[in-house]
Amino acid sequence: MHSIEFTREATKALDKIEAVAGNPYAAHNNVTRLQGRPEFRLRVQDWRVIYRLLDDRVVMLVIKIGGRGQVYE
Repeated sequence: MHSIEFTREATKALDKIEAVAGNPYAAHNNVTRLQGRPEFRLRVQDWRVIYRLLDDRVVMLVIKIGGRGQVYE
């Protein structure tokens, strides 16, 4: 099995996701609730992280990570 290594940029993005997960209902820069959907969007440079909060399980479910033009499909 191969190991996983992250670039500095990827580590920063992961840190932002973890910061939001630590207190998901607090005001965070670059987080927006999506209109007409139960998901949220976290902007990390040119990438978007689409996630949903599952309060019954205390889980931040990351649904999709991708570029701005691809992630909303």
